[in-house]
Parts: sequence; structure tokens; C-alpha cells
Amino acid sequence: MAEVATFATSDQLLIVIDPAARRTDAESVRIAKDVLSAGAATKVCLPEGPEEFARVLARRGSRRPVLVGDDRALMRAVSLLHRQRELAGCALSMVPVGGGLSLAGALGVPTGAVAAARAVLDGVVRRMDLLVDDSDGVVLGALRIPSLPPMRGAPPVDQEDAVTASSSSGSGSGFGFGSGSGSVPASWLRTCQSLVRTLVPVRPSREPLAGVTRLAPARLRVEVDGVTLVDLDQPVEGISVTPGALGFAEVEVRPVSVGAEASPLYARGRTVTVSGADFRYRADAVVSGPVRTRTWVVREGAWGLTLPAVG
Repeated sequence: MAEVATFATSDQLLIVIDPAARRTDAESVRIAKDVLSAGAATKVCLPEGPEEFARVLARRGSRRPVLVGDDRALMRAVSLLHRQRELAGCALSMVPVGGGLSLAGALGVPTGAVAAARAVLDGVVRRMDLLVDDSDGVVLGALRIPSLPPMRGAPPVDQEDAVTASSSSGSGSGFGFGSGSGSVPASWLRTCQSLVRTLVPVRPSREPLAGVTRLAPARLRVEVDGVTLVDLDQPVEGISVTPGALGFAEVEVRPVSVGAEASPLYARGRTVTVSGADFRYRADAVVSGPVRTRTWVVREGAWGLTLPAVG
């Protein structure tokens, strides 16, 4: 790990540059360092992995940490400080650099290197709510529980597809006769295919559209502050939970539509429990699970992030 320090003062910035940011956009990293070093006393650290990243934060002293990296770097820092029970007393700053920056943008951090660095120097710390689960995991922006993935295995084959495949294969016989070397007349096969098309009704394709993943409904129980919002008898397409304001989480459940389109269900509360069949969930950019039950609790004002001053 390389470290570069400017003049020492009791109020330094500790610039922690994520290795992914250096690889992805070295120019933005350089700009951020130049702007920050011109406006404050800085110490620059270049951790090469998660262990060095954790050591840098643990040894920050009175320096204010400034993360130069993507959403995952921010999530890693918040998670580490939470586990060390030091999150409340350590406000974070960030210059977003890298691939995934949607979380930083949603939280209000400028996504340009110059604007973000100036916000670090001139901005104000805003306290934000945090979702903490029963395994000590954290959610900064959004928790999403997708539906169960499709069952493994090849999709069912229509009768017409089976005939076409067998007739076009060079290794098997056409429709069960001959040796596959052209012993069955093509006109006879076309007659059979035409007969199948006539007798078998045309059905819509069961394949999903290109680029679109179709997910099976999930049967999950969602409880908000001990009150059941949806139970196992109501399949759902998805669940989202986001930290709201004043210590409340915003919960949205999208039931499966049967006939008429089902309206989403909304609730607000301080504790959210999801249980049922094994499910995976996405906490910001990280997918976890499978689990059978998980509870999230809102911690009001649990962490601080430096954002541009308003007005």
C-alpha cells in the first residue's frame, strides 16, 4: 500500500483511492486529488485490497475520510464502520469514480470529479437513515427482493419444433425412420409437418423476449412493524424497501396480477420482516442469500455523508 502525505495538521483529509477507480478512470482520480490537495491538507492512501482498506479506515485518527471510488467502495466503508460501531462519529465524503455510481447519485453526491471534490471541501454533512438486518448487514439506498428465478432445464418443445428439429438433424433419423442420410423423401416430411401445423393449434412462444428475464412468482410473507402486509397465499413479483425519513422505511409490494392488474401495496414502518421459501435479496449493489427469513430495522440518522450545501 502506498501513502503520500502533504503537510501535517490536526484536520486533514484522508483520501482513500479504491483500486478499481485507479484502473477505471485514472484521470478523474488525478483531478480529484489535485482539487482536494489544493483546498486542504491531505493524506493519500492507495489500498490494494479489502484488508488494507479496512486498516486505513481503522487508523484514520482525526482525519476525515474521503472515498474516491464507486458505490461498492462507499458500501464497504459504511459496512466496516458499522461493524466497528464507529459509524455515528465518522462522517464520510466521496468523489464518485468508477463503473457503478447510481447509489452515489441517488444519495445526492455530484458525479463529476471536480464538483464532487468541491462538495467535499465546501459541503455540509447530512445525517441519513440506514437499514440494518439481523446479520449486521446494511442498506444505504434500496433493498430489492426479486422473484424466484425460472426453473432449471430446457423449455418444453412444441410438436412442430420437434418435427422440424428431427428432420433437419444430420445425426438422427427424420421422424423416426431411416438412418438420417436422406433415405426419407423430403416431400413426405413436408406433408407430415403440414399435417402437424393443421392439427396442433398455434400457441404463443413460452420463451422470454430477448434480453428480458422472466421470473417466477415468489410466495413470501411481509410484515411491517408486526402487521402482515402480504401473506404466503398471495404470490408477489417483487418487494422493495428504502430508508425514508424520520426513522421510517418505505415498503412496496407488487402482487402478481390475476386477470385485472393488481395494485402495489404500500406501508411505512421501522421494522420489516420477510419470510417464506428461500429467497435472495439485493442490498444496494450486493446480492445476498438464499435465506428463509430476514428482518431489517431502520436506524435513524445512523450515518453522515458530505453533500453540497444548499443555497
